[in-house]
Amino acid sequence: MGLLTDANTPLVGDLDNQTEDSTSYICPMMCTPPSLKPGRCPVCAMELVAAASGNNQADGRSIVIDSVARRVAGIETVTVEKIMAHHAIESIGELEYDQGGRKTLAAYVDGRIEQLYADYTGVKVSEKDTLAVLYSPKLYSAQVELLLALRAREKSQGGTLARVADINENLQRSVRQRLIELGMTKNQIDAVERTGRADSRLPLLAPTNGTVVKKAVVEGQYVSEGDTIYELADLSNVWLMLQLFPEDAALVRYGVKVRTELQSLPGQYFDGRVAFVDPLVDPQTRTVGVRVVIPNPDGILRIGDYATATIEVPLGSADAMYDPELVGQWISPRHPHIMSDGPGNCSICAMPLVPATTFGFTDDPSLNKGVLVVPRDVVLSAGNKSVVYVESEPGHFEIRNVVLGPVVEDGIVIADGLQAGEEVARKGNFLIDSQMQLVGNPSLIDPTIATSVTDVSRTTVKPIDLGDLPPIGPMSVPPSDGSAPDNSGSPTQTMRLAEPSFSSGEENGPSIPPVGEMKLADPPAMSVPGVAP
Repeated sequence: MGLLTDANTPLVGDLDNQTEDSTSYICPMMCTPPSLKPGRCPVCAMELVAAASGNNQADGRSIVIDSVARRVAGIETVTVEKIMAHHAIESIGELEYDQGGRKTLAAYVDGRIEQLYADYTGVKVSEKDTLAVLYSPKLYSAQVELLLALRAREKSQGGTLARVADINENLQRSVRQRLIELGMTKNQIDAVERTGRADSRLPLLAPTNGTVVKKAVVEGQYVSEGDTIYELADLSNVWLMLQLFPEDAALVRYGVKVRTELQSLPGQYFDGRVAFVDPLVDPQTRTVGVRVVIPNPDGILRIGDYATATIEVPLGSADAMYDPELVGQWISPRHPHIMSDGPGNCSICAMPLVPATTFGFTDDPSLNKGVLVVPRDVVLSAGNKSVVYVESEPGHFEIRNVVLGPVVEDGIVIADGLQAGEEVARKGNFLIDSQMQLVGNPSLIDPTIATSVTDVSRTTVKPIDLGDLPPIGPMSVPPSDGSAPDNSGSPTQTMRLAEPSFSSGEENGPSIPPVGEMKLADPPAMSVPGVAP
């Protein structure tokens, strides 16, 4: 039988005369739809093989496997369950300073650093500790003006006109404000007024509790207005900067708990909470930035260290998330680690606390209805297609397209396509898929294949006569005299080299004939089916 190709002559006769139990023939490579007659594949020329009878094709989307074949194939099924599950998002990030706790101590006035008390980087300081002493003649002049204004006001409180007394009082307030802008505190100004003595040396006080992370001056150095003297950082809280894929970042919200393990402290875990989720996707890395704030009361977390973060996100409800640690709690809208059992103000930013339910958390665990979960080996995936085989009746397996959700431990969430309580094939599902291909039903490889053999068997084909093919040309070697080769011989010829001969003087090697003595041997008798000799 010759090869098959598309034409206008139908391969089969009247399809209405076909019986339901007629045998279908398919290509082993699944190149073409099933046919009702044997032959060869028009694409790969392989012999079509008998697939199955029409009764075994069921509704075109399923197959029936008897109990004996099921035991031989080792097919096992599991039940689709709806359970309470968590999706674990893992990422690696770097510890950074809490930007809200960074402070800079700069020079408010020109002068000279006369003494440094915090004389090295890393020293821990408390708020209002004296860090350095600044000598400034300009500051001394402003203090003298304050004392003069104070004396003028005191003298005007006697029998002087009220208008003059008001002017002196306004002058004193103006000079006080000027000293504040030159870097003096209200307590230091009050001390000058109380003692009545101006001082050209100004103590520089720490603006907050923290650690000196940068010292920009040395003793005796002159500084100008605006020059940085110290940089301080509050290390009681640190930030962990993460980069998540957009599909994982969509599950994370403000206040979600994060467990971290530092590279330098293996086996020790530190808990934090999500403080910010970037609303933009990085166009280069295609990730979303997530900031986690971690309390560091003991100061053992070091800036720049790497940490592994695990975010446990409960699945089952997109509107409300249940966290037992946030039940009935009030949290800060800017610092999620600040919590309280009732209303109040944040101890860091002084903003009013709000209920945790404001950020999508719930106090009722029953609102989480759970998700459908199946073992991972139940699902067959290829590209963006995923299918499972559902046993709708004993021995009756049908294909089902599914939409996958996040991976949970040893299972995977089914977002759409299955219902709780259904039986799905866990072992032997590849064999089921192969049998679906053999009978011409939809399968993982080709889910768009027609579901009825009768519908797809109307392909029109016609045999090709190999005699119509051009004969294979003779193989020849051009003669050494340059004349045209003689192609009048048989369709095929065999190139053959002359037998090597040994001369008496060349016992150690064969004598190679000179160029031009190579000749063609007579072709052997051969026959080609469909071609006349």
